[in-house]
Amino acid sequence: MSTEVRVPTLGESVTEATVATWFKKPGDTVAVDEMLCELETDKVTVEVPSPVAGKLSEIVAAEGDTVGVDALLANISESGEAAETKEIAKPAKEAPAKKAAASSGGSVDVMVPTLGESVTEATVSTWFKAVGDTVAQDEMLCELETDKVSVEVPAPAAGTLTEILAAEGATVNASAKLAVLSSDVSASSSSVSPAAPAAIADPAAASGKDVENAPSANKLMAENNMSADQVTGTGRDGRVMKEDVLKALSAPKAEAPSAATIPRAPVAADDASREERVKMTRLRQTIAKRLKDSQNTAAMLTTYNEVDMTEVMALRSEYKELFEKKHGARLGFMSFFTKACCHALKEIPEVNAEIDGTDIVYKNFVHMGIAAGTPTGLVVPVIRDADSMSFAEIEKAIAEKGKRARDGKLSMAEMQGGTFTISNGGVYGSLMSSPILNPPQSGILGMHKIQDRPMVINGEIKIRPMMYLALSYDHRVVDGKGAVTFLVRVKEALEDPRRLLMDL
Repeated sequence: MSTEVRVPTLGESVTEATVATWFKKPGDTVAVDEMLCELETDKVTVEVPSPVAGKLSEIVAAEGDTVGVDALLANISESGEAAETKEIAKPAKEAPAKKAAASSGGSVDVMVPTLGESVTEATVSTWFKAVGDTVAQDEMLCELETDKVSVEVPAPAAGTLTEILAAEGATVNASAKLAVLSSDVSASSSSVSPAAPAAIADPAAASGKDVENAPSANKLMAENNMSADQVTGTGRDGRVMKEDVLKALSAPKAEAPSAATIPRAPVAADDASREERVKMTRLRQTIAKRLKDSQNTAAMLTTYNEVDMTEVMALRSEYKELFEKKHGARLGFMSFFTKACCHALKEIPEVNAEIDGTDIVYKNFVHMGIAAGTPTGLVVPVIRDADSMSFAEIEKAIAEKGKRARDGKLSMAEMQGGTFTISNGGVYGSLMSSPILNPPQSGILGMHKIQDRPMVINGEIKIRPMMYLALSYDHRVVDGKGAVTFLVRVKEALEDPRRLLMDL
């Protein structure tokens, strides 16, 4: 017998949601009310519990999919045997004799998962479980941080965490053992090492609640050094959800006393006592290293121009509603710039090339990198074969990659292989800047703030929305003439978007 799992009621006027995270995979056994996945709407995160005990037989809506109210998410095959098996995975206090009989009594090693191509090591960022904790299969144990992405490590089997071999902050190689699980779930808390570090205590356990908080909430609390007792849970039975943590983080701090009531610090106060030293994340270390390597290696030069955005803004204003209605994506400026750059790269192929030893490798395709700022640093997801994509396909790809970047869900493969990059500092208010190359690429375009300025048009002074453009390029590959011509072609395409349609 099969039971359907459907999207629950999302709230007044909310008609759709995005599947954020699946905590179970096909073949997993689930208990009644055990959380299967999380959905994200414009305002809140919605948890989807299992309506029955059984086995998850099929996932219909994958992570990242947009679903409407009552849409089919998954199917569960009901099974008494499956329900009994899931019962074994509950805390030992409920049926220790039954658990011991069902257990094999063996141990399972928790190894570093596949980190991605060319990635050989990672840093243990956060442990979500402590020694002695009972865990279910696929429950998240810890998080590793590589040069560019965070990697979650799930439990390979149900049991008890008996040993942690790599503490938080430790650097581990791609084949290292992280911990040991005892598949004998009857193991009691007496086996817990008395020296188990408090720093890796489960945020849910710290609250004293006998309820499992949302994994995404635990992760966010760990990242911000918060405990669950600092957050008011609004989920089932007081469960802390991701939005509860976000709300707690955004809550105004207690008002500081006025300056008149604060005693002045002595002039000779030790400044060191007022400093905070924080270890750089691996992502930040990699950003620093790659940018400095770029400056040290490439013969980097920047050329500037400006573009009148009147025609692009008019075209966007005229068609944006119709575009979104037909394609389900917003019509932004990035698709115009991506198209214009792809067009210019065909004429000036050296800007799309790279140096390999004593060779120059010309790319007959455009894998466009779109620089995106995230809470943990700058990342550059790559849109592959952007030169063969439509405006709608580009906008959808940029939106999807941007969201995954902000959520920290980009894979290594999604940030490799770019041939050219666009960076939009204008969203932060930058009027002009010189972007740094993303090696081994030979060119990067910097977009900036659109600002009204007086311009001379046909002998008359008119106010026009202008944007400064900056092209940084590797002078070892690209000559000044090619760089200037490239930027002029981008300018021409944006000032007369019809040229893109006519391939001019």
